[in-house]
Amino acid sequence: MKIKKNDVVQIIAGKDRGKIGKVLRVFGDLNKIIVENINLYKKHMRAKKTGQKGEVVTLPRPINASNALSYCSGCGRGVRVGMNLEGEKKIRICRKCKKAI
Repeated sequence: MKIKKNDVVQIIAGKDRGKIGKVLRVFGDLNKIIVENINLYKKHMRAKKTGQKGEVVTLPRPINASNALSYCSGCGRGVRVGMNLEGEKKIRICRKCKKAI
């Protein structure tokens, strides 16, 4: 998977298509990611202690990584990622503008 934690991605499919967000968590074995403010749902939480009130909490759910593209700030849109060697290090680059992501 070419998407890593703290990457900025653009959603290309689903109800949040076109939105941009930061990756909070990556599940590599399941090929899923959690992106902030994307695929939100409301969960009703029960009161934990006596006298405390129950509440409704908004949480993000995982989406398939194939529904997201890495976002290039140079191009201003989601792009495919390529690899480039700089000395001994591999860096990820934008396939369009060749800028490091």
